Amino acid sequence: MASWRTTLLGIIAGLMLLLPQIGAVIDDNPETNPEYTQIMAALAAMGLGVQARDNGVSSEQAKANKNRY
Repeated sequence: MASWRTTLLGIIAGLMLLLPQIGAVIDDNPETNPEYTQIMAALAAMGLGVQARDNGVSSEQAKANKNRY
């Protein structure tokens, strides 16, 4: 994993959004519902963190495909 910093920060940001929603699901209160927009935002933050590349990582280090498009 060449871009571990952005991956780690993306996962942490996603978990900060996702954990309260998980708590709403498992709290045994049928009136408490998770906010699905927060769940989607958490998954998006995690996805962006995994896909982003650190500023100090070159294309060669990240094994970027030059003929991608």
